[in-house]
Amino acid sequence: MRSAAGDLPDGESLLETPAFVTRMMRVTQVWHYVLIARVLAFFSFAFFPGVEGFFGRPSEWLVMVAGLCCDLALTLLGQISRLNRPSAGPWLRRWIGACFALLVIGTMLNSAATFAAVAVQDGRIYYFAFPAVKLGLVLVAASAAAIARPALFAVTGAMVLGGAVGIASWPFGVAGLVFLCLLIAMLREDVRHQRRVTRASRHAISEQQRALGLMRDFERAGRGWFWETDRGGHLVYISPTVAAKLGVAQSDLLGRPFTDIIRKRVGNDESEERTLGFSLSSRTPFNELTVRAAVPGEERWWSISGHPISNELGNFQGFRGSGTDLTEQKRSEREINQLARYDTLTGLANRLHITDLLERALRNHMGQAQPCALLLMDLDRFKAVNDTMGHPAGDQLLQQVAGRVTQIVGDKGQVGRLGGDEFQIVLPQIVQTEKLAGIANAIILSLAKPFAIEGEQVRIGSSIGIAVSEGDGVNSSALVRNSDLALYAAKDAGRGVYRFYADAMHNQASERKAIEDALRDALAKEELKLLYQPIVDVGSEHVSGFEALIRWQRDEGDVVSPSKFIPIAEESNLIVPIGEWIIRSACDAIAKLGAGYRVAVNVSPRQFANEKLPVTILNAVAAAGIRPDQLELEITEGVFLDESPENLEMFQKLKRTGVRLALDDFGTGYSALGYLKKAPFDKIKIDQSFVLGAADKNSMNAAIISSIVGLATALNMETTAEGVETHDDLALIRGLGCSHVQGYIYGKPMTLGEALAILAEGGGRVVAQGFKSAREQRVRTFRTVQVASGGYRYDAIIRNLSSRGALIEGLWNVPEGTALVIALGTDMRIEAEARWSEGNRVGVQFAEAIDIAELTVPPKRAARLRIDRAA
Repeated sequence: MRSAAGDLPDGESLLETPAFVTRMMRVTQVWHYVLIARVLAFFSFAFFPGVEGFFGRPSEWLVMVAGLCCDLALTLLGQISRLNRPSAGPWLRRWIGACFALLVIGTMLNSAATFAAVAVQDGRIYYFAFPAVKLGLVLVAASAAAIARPALFAVTGAMVLGGAVGIASWPFGVAGLVFLCLLIAMLREDVRHQRRVTRASRHAISEQQRALGLMRDFERAGRGWFWETDRGGHLVYISPTVAAKLGVAQSDLLGRPFTDIIRKRVGNDESEERTLGFSLSSRTPFNELTVRAAVPGEERWWSISGHPISNELGNFQGFRGSGTDLTEQKRSEREINQLARYDTLTGLANRLHITDLLERALRNHMGQAQPCALLLMDLDRFKAVNDTMGHPAGDQLLQQVAGRVTQIVGDKGQVGRLGGDEFQIVLPQIVQTEKLAGIANAIILSLAKPFAIEGEQVRIGSSIGIAVSEGDGVNSSALVRNSDLALYAAKDAGRGVYRFYADAMHNQASERKAIEDALRDALAKEELKLLYQPIVDVGSEHVSGFEALIRWQRDEGDVVSPSKFIPIAEESNLIVPIGEWIIRSACDAIAKLGAGYRVAVNVSPRQFANEKLPVTILNAVAAAGIRPDQLELEITEGVFLDESPENLEMFQKLKRTGVRLALDDFGTGYSALGYLKKAPFDKIKIDQSFVLGAADKNSMNAAIISSIVGLATALNMETTAEGVETHDDLALIRGLGCSHVQGYIYGKPMTLGEALAILAEGGGRVVAQGFKSAREQRVRTFRTVQVASGGYRYDAIIRNLSSRGALIEGLWNVPEGTALVIALGTDMRIEAEARWSEGNRVGVQFAEAIDIAELTVPPKRAARLRIDRAA
């Protein structure tokens, strides 16, 4: 803003303007000429030729001396600024008012003394006007001629010459020439100064033009922009490019507050705006502040810097600065943050972000523990979809799964993808079992519905493990571990279910870890051994071969069941070296049995996927010196979950080695009928679940066995019925046309020495031995009991009861092998194991045989039962 008088800035006087200060400093630098002239005048009045009575009039000579003192002080100030201008300049600027006062006072005193000294005292009062008229004529002419220095020089010279001629006085002419010489010297110095100033000004203008051109190019290239404000914070300049982005004419922006072009933010994001406001109000510089531009309908970010500007006297004039566009950088940072914290495929939180969310859900802002639940979900049969339909189809499936789960969870929690087909769900403030069970069940039911992938319907399932922290200080890693154990239990329960974490799961996990660690050393310690169960030709009752079954007896004498350590070996990939050892040992056993016998070994899906399996077999066969067809590989239906060309290629490679291939546990797993015509199997093994009780007239197993035998005969394959234990079952199997039998009726698993003894005694012929019927006496009952498993208790009903087992109703989807404790009273517990499950019915086998009759006696007498009591 400018004042009306003199176009001066508000609050600034004439003496503070840079132009006046510069001119005044120049006057002080040439004032020594004026000092010389006035000293000469003083000596002329006093001595050469002198004014009569000059020293007798103190009012004249003392006043002139006072004026000379002012001239001397002004001259000294000017010379100081000339000799040491960088350091003396600012000091002199602060005293510019004093300099101006010295100039005025000194001139006034010298003029008063000079006029008084030359005045003629003849008594005529009007005579005093003559010197004034004469001086006035000189000043008028000098002022007019000062417009051009040559004119001023000509007028001064003519005035001196005319005065000398007019009064015919040579002293006047000499005095005029002296003063003219002083004037010429002063003018020459001023001319040289003006030339220097002009050159410096031209150079400065050139530099300014160059800088202005560079600035314009910088602005037009979009690399940045510039701005300037006045003392009140109003814009006096802003780059046209910014005005264009703001959608406002540049002229309309000028005069507006600088803060108008910045959009205010709220909350924690307004710190940059507060820093900017403080810097503007406190007149302090700021650097690279990130602000959001007030661009309508668009998100645009700027980085602005600025510093206060001052005039030559150090007075604040406003701010000047620059800015750059950070919009693309902000967008890139947002994308990088998205990549760092979110899964690129599904858009869900990734492992890093979901872990951070879990930790924040467990602790509030004050560090206090909060209730929270964690769900760990794993997709069932996802690998089969990914392998058969390709990774793009698998990606689509994951995206649809993420959408369904997110829709169910909603705003109750956060869903994250850990990688592969694993998902994690954080549910803050939810610990009620029924609510968590409802969410988990809803997810399982939703994912059980078909997915539309590439025009086909795809069905998968899901298993969920649930861990809860009720605000008791459980950390995130412990909660993740607990949910992982619960998920493991859900998978063991048959998949497609959810399980809550229980402390017993941790004990089971510790046991699994201990078994895994011990299993790694079992081979080196020779704790593993093979037993051989006879496989008998049904027609001749001669042993045609054996199945090699692995057993583990630790140094301490403990026997570890294969049902315990084989799954652990599969998970830890120890099954590969163990499988290689089994193949080598079986080949060595074949060499001892003789050329007329075969040995079958089981091959797990992990072994089957190992590309080194054919080489291992060839090396073992060659080392033992046996025929390849004496080794039979039993392959379970689990390998068909991976319906890939690599699978068929592995079948062909194994067949080219010359070994026999048998399809194990046929009919219990994945439907493999399509593979029977592709895979070169030599035998089908009928699972014992179809054989046990097949002779029962009410059982459908006989029809299933007959169908399998017919299918094998049509495909020119042999059949082996596993688990034959009774004469009734053997008669049925023989009647249905099965070619081979394996089971306790012909012999339990035995050592190699025992097997050789059997072959030596009867020439390989064996006799069936066992019970005629497999069915024991059962008692029909209807008794309510409590069943404990995994830290939970369930109410159930016993329907059928025998000395070795029972039929229980009321338990759903109990996995085979699940350990149960059945409470038959307040102090009676029976340990049992689930053998089969169908719907809400479970068949259990007792750990020890019991006396059925004694179960009906009063509780006091029940103490005589061979059962475990509660602690």
